[in-house]
Amino acid sequence: MKYPIYMDYNATTPLDKEVLEAMLPYMTEHFGNAASRFHAYGWKAAEAVDIARQQVADLLGASQKEIVFTSGATESVNLAIKGVYEAFSRKGNHIITVETEHKAVLDTCQHLEKLGAEITYLPVTHTGDIDLELLERSIRTTTILISVMAANNEIGVAYPLKAVAEIAHRHQVLFHTDATQAIGKLPIDVVADEIDLLSLSAHKIYGPKGAGALYIRKKLTIVAQQDGGKHERGLRSGTLNVAGIVGLGKACEICMQTLAEEATRLSGLRDSLEKGVLEAVPEATINGNRSVRLPNTTNICFGKIDGEQLLMSLNEIAVSNGSACNSASTEPSYVLKALGLDDESAYGSIRFSLGRMTTQEDVDFAVRHIAEVVGRMKSVRV
Repeated sequence: MKYPIYMDYNATTPLDKEVLEAMLPYMTEHFGNAASRFHAYGWKAAEAVDIARQQVADLLGASQKEIVFTSGATESVNLAIKGVYEAFSRKGNHIITVETEHKAVLDTCQHLEKLGAEITYLPVTHTGDIDLELLERSIRTTTILISVMAANNEIGVAYPLKAVAEIAHRHQVLFHTDATQAIGKLPIDVVADEIDLLSLSAHKIYGPKGAGALYIRKKLTIVAQQDGGKHERGLRSGTLNVAGIVGLGKACEICMQTLAEEATRLSGLRDSLEKGVLEAVPEATINGNRSVRLPNTTNICFGKIDGEQLLMSLNEIAVSNGSACNSASTEPSYVLKALGLDDESAYGSIRFSLGRMTTQEDVDFAVRHIAEVVGRMKSVRV
């Protein structure tokens, strides 16, 4: 085993070797600009982008023309939410989202509030779920968008996308989902789930950092947020990151081939980790809904314990106490606080996210290491 054992796959994933092999030619001999339409170098790059666009579309159940390439999920979220806000400003200025969304969504909404938007931030239950009746009651005549993530990055809770979409469309409201954590782990079909806009990122699915995509349902028009060349059908100007896009496409293809089998394997490892930890640390509890969630994610509260010391002491495994985007913050996780945890319990909680390289041997070692560290901290405290 390689130490520390990596158990932070929700933060980022290693680049799959097949993905790297697919990308390499487009960093060297096939270096053309996909927008260069008058020579073979450009044609080769454009062809690779078209193939990748189809690979992304296939994973989502979308059509190729509905995929817009971006630099990652954060840009996709910004384009989706801000693009809808500008495009539908005559209809209204009200957006509904959830308190536990990723900061990419929350910060974007807070920015729009400064420009006159009205945002409803729905609360969640103690298990991290949303109240669909409250969601529907929150819709106004001025509501233009509902944005609910497919699965939470900290606690793994998965949300009923089709049910949310049906509520939105019953009131002629658009539905966007940040599917960054769910893509490649849970099956998502944008047609069956009635999704209007969907954001995703390559580096969460063993692809490269700096590549992502936004699905935009056909015939839906939003306003571009980046000008300078009318690339991506005028929705995202800028020279395409061909190698990164090729990597995203290949990563999507691999996920499509392995999703069901990998979900079963990872859920088994996650359950084994939880069982081992709860037996070794009786006061430990699981944060969030344990029945409808990502197969690879668990968030465990270790009770009234110094969370920072616990994280630092678990030096044989790489884990986190929440989203990587909030790692510089000294505040307790806003997601866990929304579930009703007090500050001490939130600080004393750790997210474990498993991945393609995780083995049962890794899980068994992690359980022993956790038991040893928590036991040592308890004895010192007493």
